[in-house]
Amino acid sequence: MFDPATDLRLDGRVALVTGGTRGIGRAIAEALAHAGASVAVLARKADELAETAEALTALGAHTITVAGSAGDPDVIEEAVARCVGELGALDLLVNNAATNPAFGPVVDVEPRAVRKILEVNLEGPIQLIQAAWRAHMRDHGGAVLNLASTGGIHPAPGIGVYNVSKAALIHLTRQLAVELAPSVRVNALAPGIVKTDFAKALWAPDEEGLAHRHPLRRIGRPDDVAGLALYLLSDAASWITGEVYHLDGGLFLL
Repeated sequence: MFDPATDLRLDGRVALVTGGTRGIGRAIAEALAHAGASVAVLARKADELAETAEALTALGAHTITVAGSAGDPDVIEEAVARCVGELGALDLLVNNAATNPAFGPVVDVEPRAVRKILEVNLEGPIQLIQAAWRAHMRDHGGAVLNLASTGGIHPAPGIGVYNVSKAALIHLTRQLAVELAPSVRVNALAPGIVKTDFAKALWAPDEEGLAHRHPLRRIGRPDDVAGLALYLLSDAASWITGEVYHLDGGLFLL
């Protein structure tokens, strides 16, 4: 029988969240901490990491931070090694970090920008999953959650290469769900426009007008994503793998 008092708890588990100092990643890190998990956060800025660590510790979570890019192989290895070494495990991996240094038609994007987008948005998650598998999940099991985007499902102007990277991440999710079963579950979230600094160029020019286009009459908030993330990483979702959940306030129903 499902018991929300226990099945949504993560006591004794250890999570690694990339890009966990702001926006969706921060909301997920806080949700995991609330549910009893120890949390390692990987992000680029030392000051944001310090503030995040303080906030997660205040929620009762044992927390460590790692500074660097989620697309850097050396940083990835350090993060996984420290997570296992200092927190004792790596049960839950959230691949949230992303970048998009290019805006415009795909045919105009410089190769350097393409490489950077794929390095962080696709190669990083692959390497993190590989490292987590070798360090802990192969022997102990676990759950992986990839943060994709509705742009990986529906084409959108201006962010084509970013969307391609997210489409690849969606397929990676399904591929690894097959390869890593039955001990490791792999799922993905595909949010629409969420009110974060990362997506500010998409919502800030006309938030009210954009909200009105959604059947639910608002754009997303980070906590809207964090709630489903917690569910998918918990035992409540123990029979779910290879799924990609669309969170967009109903926008693509129209």
